[in-house]
Amino acid sequence: MSLRLSTVILPYLRWHEGGRSTWQRAEQLGFHTAFTYDHLAWRTFREGPWYGAVPTLTAAAGATDRLRLGTLVTSPNFRHPVALAKELISLDDISGGRITLGIGAGGSGFDATTLLRTGEEPWTPRERADRFGEFVPLLDRLLTEDTVSYDGTFYSAREAYNIPGCVQRPRLPFAVAATGPRGLKLAAAHGQAWVTTGDPKLFQAGTPEQSVDALRGQTEKLAAACETVGRDVRELDKVLLTGFTPDRGRPLESLDAFVDFAGRHVELGFTDIVIHWPIPGSDFAADEKVFEQIALEAVAQLG
Repeated sequence: MSLRLSTVILPYLRWHEGGRSTWQRAEQLGFHTAFTYDHLAWRTFREGPWYGAVPTLTAAAGATDRLRLGTLVTSPNFRHPVALAKELISLDDISGGRITLGIGAGGSGFDATTLLRTGEEPWTPRERADRFGEFVPLLDRLLTEDTVSYDGTFYSAREAYNIPGCVQRPRLPFAVAATGPRGLKLAAAHGQAWVTTGDPKLFQAGTPEQSVDALRGQTEKLAAACETVGRDVRELDKVLLTGFTPDRGRPLESLDAFVDFAGRHVELGFTDIVIHWPIPGSDFAADEKVFEQIALEAVAQLG
């Protein structure tokens, strides 16, 4: 399988002042999927404009025809699986079956504590993993069964009806972001794809070579998780979300730099690489002409 190249479009632009045209340009450039972050706020954008993922994807579905669309990623930090399932079924219908759900356990910063009550302690990594372990299987059921009742530790559903279900059958695909053993097992059991950003411990002081070694280790752990649940790891797409490895923005400095970067990761088995749409003055600043050249020419060079 040849490499698929996708992009992330952060939802900070007004729809009629650059938002709509950006998603349409992503389709024109031939990206496989255009994702957006599902956050209430994020890093340096926290005190500026930021729009909701589901309405943005709904608008993008109406403004495009072929481009796949999705979140990268949705988390239990502020989503309930019952309400989310209804929104996803609606999105899948509106888009004509073009939605992918990127889903992860969620982090500890930015908007993770926005919905906590006064005096409520932030969730620990273990509690986030516990919630995620309940969230994913329940969401899987909600998107594949007409009616679901469930009473768990963190979530419940009482005769939750989800008729007619997804356009994509048996449901829209999950791209599960995970690096730890519990998350990788969820990816193996429920995912159609696995997502990683690399090893966060290497971001500040690591080297590109160390990052490649760490990603190789992650893919090996994914294979072991798949073996545990009786699944062939080759059934899962393997998605690298760029911008968080020691390379940072260097792969977008030129077409040759990106082809070199992508080639090293294709050799590890990655099927999809996701690059951020350039945003001037941000962590994702890049030359737009180089970005478009990468979109138009890189996959062909990788063969």
